[in-house]
Amino acid sequence: MIARKGDWVRIHNIVLEPDKRASHVPDDTKKCPLEMWVKGYLVNEEACIDDRVTVRTYIGREIEGTLIEVNPSYQHTFGDYIPELSYIGNQLRAILGGEDSE
Repeated sequence: MIARKGDWVRIHNIVLEPDKRASHVPDDTKKCPLEMWVKGYLVNEEACIDDRVTVRTYIGREIEGTLIEVNPSYQHTFGDYIPELSYIGNQLRAILGGEDSE
Protein backbone atom coordinates (compact mmCIF):
# COMPACT_ATOMS: atom_id res chain seq x y z
CA MET A 1 0.00 0.00 0.00
CA ILE A 2 1.28 3.43 -0.87
CA ALA A 3 1.02 6.16 1.73
CA ARG A 4 1.04 9.79 0.75
CA LYS A 5 2.15 12.89 2.60
CA GLY A 6 -0.24 13.69 5.44
CA ASP A 7 -1.64 10.14 5.76
CA TRP A 8 -2.07 8.78 9.27
CA VAL A 9 0.48 5.96 9.64
CA ARG A 10 2.28 3.83 12.20
CA ILE A 11 6.03 3.37 12.25
CA HIS A 12 8.32 1.01 14.14
CA ASN A 13 11.83 1.57 15.38
CA ILE A 14 14.41 -0.16 17.54
CA VAL A 15 15.39 2.32 20.24
CA LEU A 16 18.06 0.16 21.89
CA GLU A 17 19.60 -3.13 20.79
CA PRO A 18 19.87 -5.79 23.54
CA ASP A 19 23.60 -5.09 24.06
CA LYS A 20 22.85 -1.41 24.69
CA ARG A 21 20.22 -2.01 27.40
CA ALA A 22 20.92 -0.74 30.91
CA SER A 23 22.71 -3.19 33.18
CA HIS A 24 20.10 -2.99 35.96
CA VAL A 25 17.12 -4.22 33.89
CA PRO A 26 15.96 -7.84 34.48
CA ASP A 27 17.84 -10.54 32.53
CA ASP A 28 14.87 -11.49 30.36
CA THR A 29 14.40 -7.82 29.45
CA LYS A 30 18.08 -7.44 28.53
CA LYS A 31 17.66 -10.13 25.87
CA CYS A 32 15.09 -8.07 23.95
CA PRO A 33 15.55 -4.85 22.02
CA LEU A 34 13.68 -1.78 23.25
CA GLU A 35 11.15 -1.14 20.51
CA MET A 36 8.82 1.75 19.76
CA TRP A 37 5.68 2.07 17.69
CA VAL A 38 4.47 5.58 16.92
CA LYS A 39 1.50 6.92 14.98
CA GLY A 40 1.69 10.17 13.11
CA TYR A 41 1.22 12.00 9.84
CA LEU A 42 3.58 11.01 7.06
CA VAL A 43 6.09 13.77 6.25
CA ASN A 44 7.55 12.06 3.15
CA GLU A 45 5.83 12.70 -0.18
CA GLU A 46 5.17 8.97 -0.72
CA ALA A 47 6.14 5.71 0.92
CA CYS A 48 5.45 1.98 0.87
CA ILE A 49 5.34 -0.49 3.74
CA ASP A 50 8.88 -1.21 5.05
CA ASP A 51 10.23 2.14 3.76
CA ARG A 52 12.18 4.31 6.16
CA VAL A 53 10.03 7.41 6.75
CA THR A 54 9.49 10.42 8.99
CA VAL A 55 6.20 11.12 10.75
CA ARG A 56 4.93 14.16 12.59
CA THR A 57 3.07 13.16 15.73
CA TYR A 58 -0.13 14.75 16.92
CA ILE A 59 1.88 17.01 19.26
CA GLY A 60 4.33 18.01 16.51
CA ARG A 61 7.36 15.78 17.14
CA GLU A 62 9.11 14.40 14.05
CA ILE A 63 10.27 10.81 14.38
CA GLU A 64 11.89 8.40 11.93
CA GLY A 65 11.06 4.74 11.61
CA THR A 66 9.97 1.93 9.33
CA LEU A 67 6.48 2.31 7.91
CA ILE A 68 4.39 -0.66 9.05
CA GLU A 69 0.75 0.45 8.65
CA VAL A 70 -1.37 3.06 6.86
CA ASN A 71 -4.52 4.32 8.59
CA PRO A 72 -3.92 2.22 11.73
CA SER A 73 -6.94 1.56 13.90
CA TYR A 74 -7.28 1.06 17.61
CA GLN A 75 -7.58 -2.66 18.32
CA HIS A 76 -7.39 -3.01 22.07
CA THR A 77 -9.76 -5.00 24.25
CA PHE A 78 -10.08 -5.99 27.87
CA GLY A 79 -9.19 -9.55 26.90
CA ASP A 80 -11.19 -12.75 26.72
CA TYR A 81 -14.16 -13.45 28.96
CA ILE A 82 -13.03 -15.18 32.13
CA PRO A 83 -15.89 -17.19 33.72
CA GLU A 84 -14.13 -17.41 37.07
CA LEU A 85 -14.30 -13.63 37.43
CA SER A 86 -18.10 -13.70 37.12
CA TYR A 87 -18.27 -16.29 39.89
CA ILE A 88 -15.90 -14.28 42.04
CA GLY A 89 -17.96 -11.12 41.41
CA ASN A 90 -21.16 -12.82 42.56
CA GLN A 91 -19.41 -14.34 45.56
CA LEU A 92 -17.94 -10.97 46.54
CA ARG A 93 -21.34 -9.27 46.30
CA ALA A 94 -22.79 -11.99 48.55
CA ILE A 95 -20.03 -11.51 51.11
CA LEU A 96 -20.47 -7.74 51.07
CA GLY A 97 -24.28 -8.03 51.19
CA GLY A 98 -24.94 -6.41 47.83
CA GLU A 99 -28.35 -6.32 46.16
CA ASP A 100 -27.53 -9.04 43.62
CA SER A 101 -26.19 -11.50 46.18
CA GLU A 102 -27.38 -15.07 45.72
